[in-house]
Amino acid sequence: MLPQTDVFVVGGGPAGLAAAIALCGQGFRVTVADSAQPPIDKACGEGLMPDALEALVRLGVSLDLDLSFPFRGIRFVGEGVSVDASFPRGSGLGVRRTLLHQALIDRAAAVGASLLWGAPVRRISTQGVILDDEIVPCRWIVAADGENSPVRKWAGMEWARRGVVRFGFRRHYRIEPWTDCVEIYWGPGCQIYVTPVGPREVCLAVVSRNSHLRLDQALTYFPDLKSRLHSAAVTSYERGAVSASRGLRKVSRGNVILLGDASGSVDAITGEGLRLSFEQASALAPALASRDLRAYEAAHRRLARRPAFMAHLMLSMDRSAWLRRRTLKALAAEPRIFAKQLAMHVGALSAAHFARHAMIPLGRSIVAAAP
Repeated sequence: MLPQTDVFVVGGGPAGLAAAIALCGQGFRVTVADSAQPPIDKACGEGLMPDALEALVRLGVSLDLDLSFPFRGIRFVGEGVSVDASFPRGSGLGVRRTLLHQALIDRAAAVGASLLWGAPVRRISTQGVILDDEIVPCRWIVAADGENSPVRKWAGMEWARRGVVRFGFRRHYRIEPWTDCVEIYWGPGCQIYVTPVGPREVCLAVVSRNSHLRLDQALTYFPDLKSRLHSAAVTSYERGAVSASRGLRKVSRGNVILLGDASGSVDAITGEGLRLSFEQASALAPALASRDLRAYEAAHRRLARRPAFMAHLMLSMDRSAWLRRRTLKALAAEPRIFAKQLAMHVGALSAAHFARHAMIPLGRSIVAAAP
């Protein structure tokens, strides 16, 4: 017999589970359904920034530190230079996606959410959702079913803004991490992200506009990195995903509310997708409790501004070899600018301060950088 529910969450990934946790905290009866069986894996860089970890703490989610790996900051590598910066507060955490998913499942179950796995949602209506041929009545439907959300389409909401589509491929290697940073290697039309995810494991992900570019080919652009991995055993098969920056004018309609990638997405270059989902969930719960979806709409727009700006900034380096070369050399010459950029990225620096004390000096340094 299906459980009685106030809110039905379609999609049992991190976004849907975060929504369930936050909504249960407001006293709602919540059911989550997903067609897959847990834990659900997905191609991603697997690095959680400090603000993402803070959002998880607010949701009461605990991660096993023995099976993950802390990192102090971000390092850019390319054009013969390297520059890194530490987070202004706290540290990030590299963790396998399956371990993160299981931690969210455990927390959702602990706070009372009903979890239905292997249960595809067939349709929605004003009364609720249809599982197979059975209607599950509910007051609200939360669509957390990903970028290609069927629920969003059924509700008649489509993209208002479509960004450049890029393609990512991820694989793991059995090797002791050599870095205390997430490293981003900048190459011709692609980036490789290196994230330590355990005491003896690293995650590599390549992202580019070329749907055919795989890790083995991309590694030829970075001979030092390829050499480092030469004798490392591969511990997972190559998994792919689409990365894009997209947005909607509204993220709710009638009794349907969008959350996570179903409600808009940012390019993977920001590393902000999960943090956005967690914070959207925390904003949605009090908005539903007060029956004020305008508050959620406003919070959703506010949360999207910083990652959208950072995606635009960093993707400009992806588009232009000249700008990439000049920017990397300028940042290596002025690492304080890179530190301010990272502080802005994790929300520790205001946009106005960043513009005055980082963007303007960076522009001058780019002009002055050696060709």
